[in-house]
Amino acid sequence: MIPDFLYEKLKEEYPLQVEKIIEGYGKKRPTTFRVNFLRTTKEKVIEELDKNHFLYEELPSLGAFLLTEEKDIRATSLYQEGKIYLQSLSSMIPVLFLEPKAKESILDMASAPGGKTTQIASLTQDQALITACEKNPIRLERLKYNLEKQGVKRVSVLKEDARKLDSFFSFDKILLDAPCSGSGTIYLGEDTSYFQEDLVERLRKLQHELLEKAISLLKKGSTMIYSTCSILKEENEEILKPFLAQQKVEIVPLTLEGVTLLPTSIEGTLVVEPNERYEGFFIAKLRKKDI
Repeated sequence: MIPDFLYEKLKEEYPLQVEKIIEGYGKKRPTTFRVNFLRTTKEKVIEELDKNHFLYEELPSLGAFLLTEEKDIRATSLYQEGKIYLQSLSSMIPVLFLEPKAKESILDMASAPGGKTTQIASLTQDQALITACEKNPIRLERLKYNLEKQGVKRVSVLKEDARKLDSFFSFDKILLDAPCSGSGTIYLGEDTSYFQEDLVERLRKLQHELLEKAISLLKKGSTMIYSTCSILKEENEEILKPFLAQQKVEIVPLTLEGVTLLPTSIEGTLVVEPNERYEGFFIAKLRKKDI
């Protein structure tokens, strides 16, 4: 069961969808992964999957694959040699909307364990100039491990709290996949006691400060992604609103076909509904104004 206070929050924010959200929390999602283009091609991955008799579905819009049976992909050379990266479908979406390009300077502000950092590198054939921040030493080692396994070379890894980055930095694009409560990723088959009432409030300050820093480091006219694996407005729309009111940034409208969405209080942002395939996720694209 989810905590009573969380149910009350969801009922307040999504009165018409709350029961569907709870139903989604009860679904165990299948294994999903994307191709690492630094190690292989989609065609070779398909060949290997077929050879090993995996049942799967290709999701071209995400560049992803979904296993339609429970079978351990980790035992294959695809996984062991870093040719694929296991990742939830929802967490692949922010980088696709970031639209990273070769030669762009890109900041990943909270990068460990490296899923989105390696996705940026894969999509740009390791030709983007990526700066990846992680202040936790254990998580930092995990990030370094994944970068090496995936064959990523052009990343500057900083053991640093992104809020403390020097103001001489400036970036063409920024990904802020902010630390959050994880209210979109709850699975009722596991312990949910970690989800305490003060968790969201403690994270709000961090999210605000990270976004404030991101905007200061973003080049004028450039775009960034703010995302969380939460569906609570306090961690999403309410974090954005002060910056929109100050007219420091503007929303770049996003659309997403084939994915069930929850209503959002800021037009052009996306809230993915948790269900049997997707985790709950929030994604907003912001452009820094030239003023």
